[in-house]
Amino acid sequence: MIGSLRGVVLERFAPHTVLIEVGGVGYFCSVTSTTFAELEPTVSTFLHVHHHIREDAQTLFGFTQRIERDTFNVLIATHGIGPAMALAILSTYSPTALSTIVSSGDTAALTVVPGVGKKTAERLMVELKSRLNIESVVDSGSSVQSAAADVREALTALGYGAEEIRDTMRQMSTATDSETMLRDALALLGARRAG
Repeated sequence: MIGSLRGVVLERFAPHTVLIEVGGVGYFCSVTSTTFAELEPTVSTFLHVHHHIREDAQTLFGFTQRIERDTFNVLIATHGIGPAMALAILSTYSPTALSTIVSSGDTAALTVVPGVGKKTAERLMVELKSRLNIESVVDSGSSVQSAAADVREALTALGYGAEEIRDTMRQMSTATDSETMLRDALALLGARRAG
C-alpha cells in the first residue's frame, strides 16, 4: 500500500489528476480542486495518499494535509459516499468546515457540493454526525457556520451563482461575524469579476 508520495509534478490533467514523479517513476494521483490549483508542473510536493484498491482498478488519492486524508477515509467509509463524492466534498469544504457544517446541522451547505441533492444531504448529515470528530469544533464552529449561512443567503439574494458563492466561501477567512464575512466575500467577488 502506498501511504505518501514525495516528488515533482510532471503534468496536470483536468479536472483533478496530477502526475508525480518519485525516483524516476510516475504516479497518477487524484486530488482536490484546491490542491490541483496549487500543484503546477515542476513544483516539488509531498502528498499524504489513500491507496484505493478495487477488483478492477487501483487509484491514488493525494492530500497536502493528513487531516484531509483522514476525513476522506471517514467519508468513503460512509454508506453512499464513494471516492469521487468524497473528493468533491473536500474540494468544496475543508475538514474543519465540514465538521462545523455537520455539528450545526447545516444541510443546505452540503447541497452546495456538486452531486449532492437535498435528500442525499439529509442522509449524509445523519451518518456523518456519528463518524466525524466534531466535538472539538462544536462550540467555536457553530457561530462561524451560522455567519457563513447568513453570508451564503445574502450573496444568493444579491444574484451571485451557487458555484461563484462556493468558490468564494472556500477562500474566506475564519471571521465569526456575518458582517465581516460578507464584506470579505464581496471584496473577493469584486476582485474576481474585475480581474
